[in-house]
Amino acid sequence: MTDDPPYHAHVYFDDAERAAAEALHAQFAALNGAQAGPPIEFVGRMTDGPVGPHPMPQFEVHFRRKAVDRVMAMIAPTGLRALVHPLTDDDLADHGSLATWIGEPLALDTSVLDPPSKNKGVARFGISDF
Repeated sequence: MTDDPPYHAHVYFDDAERAAAEALHAQFAALNGAQAGPPIEFVGRMTDGPVGPHPMPQFEVHFRRKAVDRVMAMIAPTGLRALVHPLTDDDLADHGSLATWIGEPLALDTSVLDPPSKNKGVARFGISDF
Protein backbone atom coordinates (compact mmCIF):
# COMPACT_ATOMS: atom_id res chain seq x y z
CA MET A 1 0.00 0.00 0.00
CA THR A 2 1.28 3.45 -0.84
CA ASP A 3 2.40 5.89 1.84
CA ASP A 4 0.01 8.44 0.31
CA PRO A 5 -3.30 6.54 0.22
CA PRO A 6 -6.45 7.76 -1.53
CA TYR A 7 -9.11 9.81 0.27
CA HIS A 8 -12.60 11.10 -0.40
CA ALA A 9 -14.42 14.13 0.95
CA HIS A 10 -18.20 14.11 0.70
CA VAL A 11 -19.52 17.67 0.96
CA TYR A 12 -23.20 17.84 1.93
CA PHE A 13 -25.68 20.63 1.26
CA ASP A 14 -29.36 21.43 1.47
CA ASP A 15 -31.35 23.85 -0.70
CA ALA A 16 -30.30 26.86 1.38
CA GLU A 17 -26.62 25.85 1.13
CA ARG A 18 -26.59 25.01 -2.58
CA ALA A 19 -24.93 28.26 -3.68
CA ALA A 20 -22.11 27.75 -1.18
CA ALA A 21 -21.73 24.13 -2.34
CA GLU A 22 -21.64 25.19 -6.00
CA ALA A 23 -18.94 27.76 -5.24
CA LEU A 24 -16.84 25.19 -3.36
CA HIS A 25 -17.41 22.62 -6.10
CA ALA A 26 -16.09 25.15 -8.64
CA GLN A 27 -13.03 25.84 -6.47
CA PHE A 28 -12.21 22.13 -6.28
CA ALA A 29 -12.86 21.67 -10.01
CA ALA A 30 -10.39 24.49 -10.77
CA LEU A 31 -7.74 22.63 -8.75
CA ASN A 32 -8.27 19.32 -10.55
CA GLY A 33 -4.90 18.72 -12.17
CA ALA A 34 -3.61 22.20 -11.28
CA GLN A 35 -0.06 22.77 -10.09
CA ALA A 36 -1.07 25.12 -7.25
CA GLY A 37 -3.31 24.29 -4.31
CA PRO A 38 -4.07 20.85 -2.94
CA PRO A 39 -3.68 18.14 -5.59
CA ILE A 40 -7.24 17.17 -6.50
CA GLU A 41 -7.63 14.04 -8.63
CA PHE A 42 -11.38 14.09 -9.27
CA VAL A 43 -14.44 16.20 -8.47
CA GLY A 44 -17.77 14.37 -8.68
CA ARG A 45 -21.11 15.69 -9.81
CA MET A 46 -23.43 17.48 -7.42
CA THR A 47 -26.26 15.10 -6.55
CA ASP A 48 -29.80 16.30 -5.92
CA GLY A 49 -30.72 13.69 -3.33
CA PRO A 50 -29.46 10.70 -1.39
CA VAL A 51 -26.94 8.42 -3.10
CA GLY A 52 -25.16 5.38 -1.70
CA PRO A 53 -24.83 5.72 2.06
CA HIS A 54 -25.24 9.50 1.89
CA PRO A 55 -28.68 10.70 3.06
CA MET A 56 -28.72 14.11 1.40
CA PRO A 57 -27.34 15.97 -1.61
CA GLN A 58 -23.56 15.92 -1.80
CA PHE A 59 -20.55 15.91 -4.06
CA GLU A 60 -17.31 14.07 -3.61
CA VAL A 61 -13.70 15.09 -4.06
CA HIS A 62 -10.85 12.59 -4.54
CA PHE A 63 -7.33 13.36 -3.31
CA ARG A 64 -4.38 11.78 -1.49
CA ARG A 65 -3.57 11.83 2.22
CA LYS A 66 -0.95 14.54 1.72
CA ALA A 67 -3.78 16.93 0.76
CA VAL A 68 -6.17 16.14 3.66
CA ASP A 69 -5.33 19.22 5.74
CA ARG A 70 -5.58 21.59 2.77
CA VAL A 71 -8.86 20.09 1.55
CA MET A 72 -10.36 20.30 5.04
CA ALA A 73 -9.15 23.91 5.32
CA MET A 74 -11.04 24.74 2.11
CA ILE A 75 -14.27 23.13 3.35
CA ALA A 76 -14.36 24.33 6.97
CA PRO A 77 -14.93 28.08 6.40
CA THR A 78 -17.90 27.44 4.08
CA GLY A 79 -20.07 26.19 6.95
CA LEU A 80 -20.93 23.09 4.92
CA ARG A 81 -20.69 19.72 6.61
CA ALA A 82 -18.41 17.08 5.14
CA LEU A 83 -17.23 13.54 5.67
CA VAL A 84 -13.53 13.05 4.97
CA HIS A 85 -12.25 9.48 4.86
CA PRO A 86 -9.53 7.23 3.50
CA LEU A 87 -10.17 4.48 0.98
CA THR A 88 -9.03 1.18 2.43
CA ASP A 89 -10.30 -2.34 1.88
CA ASP A 90 -12.95 -1.76 4.60
CA ASP A 91 -15.73 0.55 3.38
CA LEU A 92 -17.56 0.43 6.72
CA ALA A 93 -14.49 1.57 8.65
CA ASP A 94 -13.74 4.20 5.99
CA HIS A 95 -17.14 5.82 6.54
CA GLY A 96 -17.11 5.22 10.32
CA SER A 97 -14.12 4.76 12.62
CA LEU A 98 -11.56 6.10 10.10
CA ALA A 99 -13.64 9.11 9.04
CA THR A 100 -13.44 12.72 10.16
CA TRP A 101 -16.47 14.99 10.12
CA ILE A 102 -16.51 18.71 9.50
CA GLY A 103 -19.68 20.01 11.14
CA GLU A 104 -22.52 17.91 12.51
CA PRO A 105 -22.24 14.22 11.52
CA LEU A 106 -25.05 12.60 9.54
CA ALA A 107 -26.45 9.12 10.01
CA LEU A 108 -25.28 7.16 6.97
CA ASP A 109 -27.01 4.15 5.45
CA THR A 110 -24.23 1.67 6.16
CA SER A 111 -26.27 -1.24 4.76
CA VAL A 112 -25.17 -0.27 1.23
CA LEU A 113 -21.44 -0.19 1.98
CA ASP A 114 -19.10 -2.81 0.57
CA PRO A 115 -18.03 -5.67 2.85
CA PRO A 116 -14.39 -5.73 4.04
CA SER A 117 -11.89 -6.52 1.26
CA LYS A 118 -14.48 -5.66 -1.43
CA ASN A 119 -14.26 -1.84 -1.44
CA LYS A 120 -15.35 -0.75 -4.93
CA GLY A 121 -14.52 2.87 -4.06
CA VAL A 122 -10.85 2.03 -4.38
CA ALA A 123 -11.36 0.91 -7.98
CA ARG A 124 -13.14 4.13 -8.95
CA PHE A 125 -10.75 6.50 -7.15
CA GLY A 126 -9.90 9.42 -9.41
CA ILE A 127 -12.22 8.16 -12.13
CA SER A 128 -15.86 8.41 -11.11
CA ASP A 129 -18.32 9.06 -8.33
CA PHE A 130 -21.45 7.00 -7.78
